[in-house]
Amino acid sequence: MQPKSAPQPAENQSRTHLKPTAKPRLSARDRAILCARTAEDNRAKDIVVLDMTEILKWVDYLVICTGASGRQIGAIADECEKAMSEVGDVKIGVEGYEKGEWVVVDFADVVVHIFNEEKRNYYELEHLWGDGKRVAWERPAPEA
Repeated sequence: MQPKSAPQPAENQSRTHLKPTAKPRLSARDRAILCARTAEDNRAKDIVVLDMTEILKWVDYLVICTGASGRQIGAIADECEKAMSEVGDVKIGVEGYEKGEWVVVDFADVVVHIFNEEKRNYYELEHLWGDGKRVAWERPAPEA
């Protein structure tokens, strides 16, 4: 008898199969926007959301932002995780808390990168993935 292997994603499917218990109530796009707005609420700078659905098979959206310190970077990551859990999503991984220069929070179809300024300039992810379409994530201006 052959052991069962993990289900493989379909050709056009991201890694959502890695989240056995998560049933997010929002689309990947809306959750990426939620993370961008959460980062903004926590004073992140230069926030970019990239739609990668036409380019990559392993992620639908990248959220990239800059924090001013290791403490702020960690707080942004924690708050994104909290906001995502409130809409039924769970992270599948996190890296980078130890040094506080760059934290990546992986939600399978949405990946959030929070850099300090030096690491952001070094890796230049928005240029590396420059073919991704930028997503408008800003909140509408309040009416006067």
